[in-house]
Amino acid sequence: MRTFEAGQTVVRREVYRSGRVWNEHALRVVADTGEALVAACAPGAETRWPALYVKARDDGDQSARTKAFDVMATGVWELVAAVWQETELLLWKPPETWFSINAFYTADGLRNWYVNFEHPTRRTSSGFDTFDLTLDLVVAPDLTGWHWKDEDEYAQVRRLGIVTDAEHHAVDAAREQVLAMIAERSGPFADAASWSSWRWDPDWPAPRLPHTAPAVPRVAPAGG
Repeated sequence: MRTFEAGQTVVRREVYRSGRVWNEHALRVVADTGEALVAACAPGAETRWPALYVKARDDGDQSARTKAFDVMATGVWELVAAVWQETELLLWKPPETWFSINAFYTADGLRNWYVNFEHPTRRTSSGFDTFDLTLDLVVAPDLTGWHWKDEDEYAQVRRLGIVTDAEHHAVDAAREQVLAMIAERSGPFADAASWSSWRWDPDWPAPRLPHTAPAVPRVAPAGG
């Protein structure tokens, strides 16, 4: 398996089954081991997202985000440049899991853990590919509580056939795996104190996508 060096910029892409890129996000590698790739970004990191997703965030129009899934089902969409804003992100992604574990930080520290259910990674020359399956789990910073997020969108993508029966079964198994990790304090939860104290080094430049013009100052959609 291809490995990356700490400090290297990698690109996380979501790729639909048609092979078309749904979004891409520049990240800085923190560590890359046999267990997991750990990567991060801060406000200013370059991204590209479907135009309707960016419109939903810019306008506060949730219906535009809902329509984006209808567009995904057609297999044809427009990507627009944007920049990550508001939070620092630290991501933990083992190669074979149907989820990633993310930590979001504000000026006050760790805001929350965020489990994104998604495809296992496929390493590329510039980073890794996955595909977000819409369902998310939001976990309190101290791990004392959690709640499911975007179950309505998950039902929608199931109806549209974007998430297949096989993928749905993988998500169900991943749900149980993640809840067990929280209960057992395994994975990044085993070192929750270190994760809680992590912050982006202000001397690090914001990660940039390769071979792209500077992004216009649009806001990237929040995690999930």
